[in-house]
Amino acid sequence: MYLIGRPHPHKLDAQAAVERLIADRQRLVTSSEVLQEILHRYASTGRREKIQPAFDVLEAIVDETFAVERDDVQLAREVHAAHPNGELSVRDAVHVAVMRRRQITEILSFDGGFDIVEGIARLPS
Repeated sequence: MYLIGRPHPHKLDAQAAVERLIADRQRLVTSSEVLQEILHRYASTGRREKIQPAFDVLEAIVDETFAVERDDVQLAREVHAAHPNGELSVRDAVHVAVMRRRQITEILSFDGGFDIVEGIARLPS
């Protein structure tokens, strides 16, 4: 969202991180949960015209988009329950579940909630 959204303190950092990962020929993946988050954010703020451009940017830079499956949601429930103090959101637990199923250990995010999840490294670090 920082890549195409309004000015934000993380916007330039996000752009630089993505450019670095692409230059390093890193395989970039996402999940359908990220697409859902884009839909939710822009629809809820009355900026529906931003949805397609956001999808276009994401689809241009990622190599694959993973579906969120039933097993992911079950695992997300377990991941979320393992962090009962609210330091990990339900949405982030879904991301973690998809990552675990696909054996992904790094995430590009400015959300510090991922820092408490064992086996996940947050980029930029």
